Amino acid sequence: MEIVIIGTGNTATVLGRKLRQAGHTIAQVAGRNPAPAALLAAELNASACTTAAGLTRGASLYLLAVSDNALTGIQKEWKLPNRLVAHTAGSVSIDVLKGISDAYGVFYPLQSMRKEIREIPEIPLLVDGNNDSARAQLQAIAISISQQVSVAGDAQRLQLHLAAVVVNNFTNHLYALAEKYCIEGGLDFHYLLPLIKETANRLDRFSPQQVQTGPAVRNDTDTIARHLALLKEDDTLKEIYKLFTASIHSLASGG
Repeated sequence: MEIVIIGTGNTATVLGRKLRQAGHTIAQVAGRNPAPAALLAAELNASACTTAAGLTRGASLYLLAVSDNALTGIQKEWKLPNRLVAHTAGSVSIDVLKGISDAYGVFYPLQSMRKEIREIPEIPLLVDGNNDSARAQLQAIAISISQQVSVAGDAQRLQLHLAAVVVNNFTNHLYALAEKYCIEGGLDFHYLLPLIKETANRLDRFSPQQVQTGPAVRNDTDTIARHLALLKEDDTLKEIYKLFTASIHSLASGG
């Protein structure tokens, strides 16, 4: 299938690589800034453009891999009648594309992607379309690059996006706080990496609740008090520790 990718960031780059590896043709890469558009286009063996007027009009799919904010005003700039158009956002309604084409949908990769990392991770894809044909076409493209593909409407996609923020963005922030705590205490954060990996790997076999450990589960008030004393100068981490401790204990107790 011949595809035009609109966007030059992480999502555009990683999906472009996956689609090309699956045998699709990337006809063009469009971006506001000439340099990144040309760089990604060269990697994907495509042409580059920087304006809506410069878009090739004969592609089968136009994939809008741009920021959520950019999508809100995109109807004013992009008009692609009789062409399949899809955006890649988890928290934006399918109807944001209503004025662009009569065939549109969503092609949402439920994954954290960085273009600097050359080893592409497994990417679950959630798709939707404004009609049966659009939905079926996007599903077929998704299946060509992923073993985990589901149809998901706006409400379900937004719920999964929220869950993804919790398990990815929030968890990574905890790593950042732990790293800061280690640095300030003259400790080596890298000693924690095997623990981080083991905790994540267990989720292939168990529910998170089944493998929850720590002083909050045991209601080990002495250890909790000692930890809180160590955090007396770090109000942010202290409050997070207290909140998580209460939440873990409540869930472990059936609350």
